[in-house]
Amino acid sequence: MRRIVLDTNCLLMLLPSHSIYHSVWQGFLNGTIEFCVSTEILLEYEEILAANVSPYMADIVIQALINRPNLIRVEPTWRWHLIEADQDDNKFVDCAIAGQAEYIVSNDSHFRVLRQIPFPYVPLMTLSEFTQDLNATHNS
Repeated sequence: MRRIVLDTNCLLMLLPSHSIYHSVWQGFLNGTIEFCVSTEILLEYEEILAANVSPYMADIVIQALINRPNLIRVEPTWRWHLIEADQDDNKFVDCAIAGQAEYIVSNDSHFRVLRQIPFPYVPLMTLSEFTQDLNATHNS
């Protein structure tokens, strides 16, 4: 099973059924992908979904997340402060480290700095890269 931390921008992109990234959401719903989240991340998901889609849809998505056994709840006890350009993004990094996620999946350019930091090593993929990798693994 794949364990990832999903940035909010990617969550918005994979939810629509017509999205080319929808297979990631389906993988979560089917139990082949684990989403690693903290309370801070869930609150951001809810806030951004409510603002960009609707409060009703935000509630449905949050309920779908929290009612699945493959949602891994993590509350980091250490703050690494690896992303300086946007400190708010560090909640995803801290969650990935504490939750031993395979990847952070994000299209946000602020996360690219992680590729230059040797320790703690936090693997990063764009949503497109992860979807391609997921589909290649699924088709082999």
